[in-house]
Amino acid sequence: MMPPLMKELRALVGDMLPRVDFPELLLEVFDRTGLPADFTHVSGAAAAMEDFAMSLAALIVAEACNVGLVPIEKPNVPALTRARLQQVDQGYLRGETIAAANARLIAAQAGIGIVRSWGSGHIASADGLRFVVPVQNLHTGHNPLYCGRQRGATWLNVVNDQVMGIGGLVVPGTLRDSLFILDAIHNLDGGPKPETVVTDTASYSDLVFGLFAICGYQFSPRIADLADMRLWRTNTRAVYGPLERMSRHTVHLDRIRAHWGDMLRVAGSLTMGTVRAYDLIRMLSADGRTTGLGEAFMHYGRIFKTLHLLQFLHDEGYRRMIGAQLNVQEARHRLARKIAFGNRGQLRQRYREGMEDQLGALGLALNAVVWWNSLYIDAAVSELREQGFPVTQEMCARLSPICYDHINFLGRYAFTRADVTGGLRAFHDSAQTRETVAG
Repeated sequence: MMPPLMKELRALVGDMLPRVDFPELLLEVFDRTGLPADFTHVSGAAAAMEDFAMSLAALIVAEACNVGLVPIEKPNVPALTRARLQQVDQGYLRGETIAAANARLIAAQAGIGIVRSWGSGHIASADGLRFVVPVQNLHTGHNPLYCGRQRGATWLNVVNDQVMGIGGLVVPGTLRDSLFILDAIHNLDGGPKPETVVTDTASYSDLVFGLFAICGYQFSPRIADLADMRLWRTNTRAVYGPLERMSRHTVHLDRIRAHWGDMLRVAGSLTMGTVRAYDLIRMLSADGRTTGLGEAFMHYGRIFKTLHLLQFLHDEGYRRMIGAQLNVQEARHRLARKIAFGNRGQLRQRYREGMEDQLGALGLALNAVVWWNSLYIDAAVSELREQGFPVTQEMCARLSPICYDHINFLGRYAFTRADVTGGLRAFHDSAQTRETVAG
């Protein structure tokens, strides 16, 4: 049930957020966090060029907004000439520096007061954002459902319950891209290790449950066809009362014991990144026939799948947690589409590395927007409390940093810094807000 005055609080906070152009937002994030320091040269040296932050922000806008360099470059501005932008792009903007910058933003956002109302960072969701790739690229695949007759790729990204993107992976746009979820979880940029991994209705086979469990994660997918699910038992003599008819299938513990050593070695290989979960799943169930080790993982996964189903059916709070986290993921995807509006939202990179760098820049841009919104939402809530508005912890938990009506992503890009000496930007229409609160 929504708390009283929640609608009014959202309207007030949304009205107070400063109106800002996207390039200005990035420059403010850079200045407040020191993020440009993470973008070192390929040689390992720190950037020493003048106005490096401006050049870096321009490249993030060009890549994230999918507009290229033409709207960004300015021949009369040294930091925005095409030669300077290409120099920074080739020497500083790459996967490892983007990951380091994301780690900085994740840590910085977790220290903002209101963020603790949204979660601890130990719950994460993984879902794919699909892009049509109309140019030749070996790292694409056919997906008639999302790409029609063209080929495409999927950006499988991981988002925690503090609304920050903590990792991502670019995979071919196949119908089986959900099998890359565990690989994405093991390829995080920063933040605490998730304990619970939420996904939408996707690949929730017994084998996938087993692999997540052996690696120490609680796999919590939203399952649509609950009526067709089986419950499994380990004790054939036990009586389960009302669930007796639903749990007639038995987990063979002897198969798990026989392969336990190999299962632990697989867990170590997955955690250390020496083998990909996607390749392993295909190997354990090659040609539609499951191997002995695959059978052991399936029986192991049935234990945790049954526990998940029982908790999903019994615990309303558990169902709400899954639904809320998936809503966070969908909201970030809508923001990503809003930012990456250029070229009709299609990727035109011809190589996998190009797609990874571009989508990495998009992920960094998303985190920058979330960090900036978190900072100003926290300040707006503090001011409203000082003015006497009864903001409770429950109300703070229902606010979201995924809002963008106050951010201009379109038009001409001017990379200017706002005067925020000694504090934050002035709230938008704060006089009217005070009158509303007083009334």
